[in-house]
Amino acid sequence: MDVFEFAMQMETDGKAMYEEHAAKVEIPELKQILLELAADEQKHYNLFKAMSEGKTVDYDEGSKTNIVASVKNVFQQLKEQDKDFTFGSDAREVWDKARDIEKKSEAFYRSKMEEVETDAQKNVLKRIADEELRHWQMIEHVIQFLDRPKSWLEDAEWNKSEE
Repeated sequence: MDVFEFAMQMETDGKAMYEEHAAKVEIPELKQILLELAADEQKHYNLFKAMSEGKTVDYDEGSKTNIVASVKNVFQQLKEQDKDFTFGSDAREVWDKARDIEKKSEAFYRSKMEEVETDAQKNVLKRIADEELRHWQMIEHVIQFLDRPKSWLEDAEWNKSEE
């Protein structure tokens, strides 16, 4: 299996996991985050599919994920609602698994940059690895929120997250 085929399978698996858990989440704001992660995984899949077909792919600024800004908005909405949150016993497990997937994906894409043929392909792998890192960072924020929902928003360091 080549780099792009393996990457497509990783993205397909990630998307399926996010969609599966989104279907189970009762808090609409957390469901939205999971669905946005799934959408990003689909975008990544589409890029890898095009490259596997020998197409030239340009990963421009319009392709970049906007999940960090979106998640900031989600948490701002949660703060404004000022309601108590309770999470199912498996919530932390789901987000821990998501964090691990994103970290492994980032490492994989960075490790494969030297195996591809063109600078454009290297650029796509680098940019997607960077997105996986942003996903990982954002998931860290979600986990912190799950651990302490009332005090988290005041303490969160969103300014360190790239827009």
